[in-house]
Amino acid sequence: MRGRASVHNGRMRHAILGSGGVGGVLGASLARVGEAVTMVVRATALAEFPGQLHLESPLVGNFTVPVEKSETVPSADVLWIAVKTTQLESALRSVPESAQIGAVVPLQNGIDHVARLRERFGYDRVIAATIAGEMERIAPGRMVHPSPFLMLNVASSGRELLGGVAASLDTLHWSCRFVDDEATLLWIKLVFLGPFALATSAAGIPIGGVLADAHWRQQLENSVREFCVVGMAEGAQINVDKVLAAFSIVPKEMRSSMQKDVDRGNPPELDAIGGPVLRGGERHGIPVPVTRGLIEAVEKRTEVARRRA
Repeated sequence: MRGRASVHNGRMRHAILGSGGVGGVLGASLARVGEAVTMVVRATALAEFPGQLHLESPLVGNFTVPVEKSETVPSADVLWIAVKTTQLESALRSVPESAQIGAVVPLQNGIDHVARLRERFGYDRVIAATIAGEMERIAPGRMVHPSPFLMLNVASSGRELLGGVAASLDTLHWSCRFVDDEATLLWIKLVFLGPFALATSAAGIPIGGVLADAHWRQQLENSVREFCVVGMAEGAQINVDKVLAAFSIVPKEMRSSMQKDVDRGNPPELDAIGGPVLRGGERHGIPVPVTRGLIEAVEKRTEVARRRA
């Protein structure tokens, strides 16, 4: 996989590996602003996947756009990786050696996947990024985005390639920005997402219920502090008070994708979301008992859900 794919009819070519909520919302938005989009779909699901994406969103709007589809990754200017971390290794098998990929932009939760992808594609080709918002696939090619925000943060190394794309997404009311410090880029999402995902999944209730319950709210806030201390020890610049304050503007009915996975009996992204704090805590001698307890609670709820399924 060498070189950069050519621009197609004045548009960049985007391959999106992962046709779930994140990949679908991103793909629909890119196609809406005129980019060339190919959705990479598992071979067993390719036949039933439509040649279009439909998005329903209070922020971006309701629309249907045509896209290409493929069971393998084609040559592209940008390969966006939007599968869950639990599916990453199997998904990478759909990237043929013959594909010419300009840049790889992973949107997984967590930290460790960036190093893994750099092993596969080369250090300079992988541009760290994060995405935030509630996104869900309700049927093949049909996506909903109920939250009032969509945020895409990208490492500054991707500004030259993705600056125009970010500007186009901004016209759809996305919030796109480029971040100079990669550690801060990755951790600033994790210190919010991790406690949010773990607390809602352990309690089995939306974030509004967590905040309204004295016990669960204390668990959430203490976990935020543990995440932040470890993140700062890892070199990220984090303001703990700002992270805690951010929960006050989250829609009360919002659930984490981890909570949805647990409720459905699917494997949650516990290692991707909680692992960096456990391992970072051990490296730096920082105790993280609340986060560890939440992880154990999620594991128990997951096991119960699996037995019911």
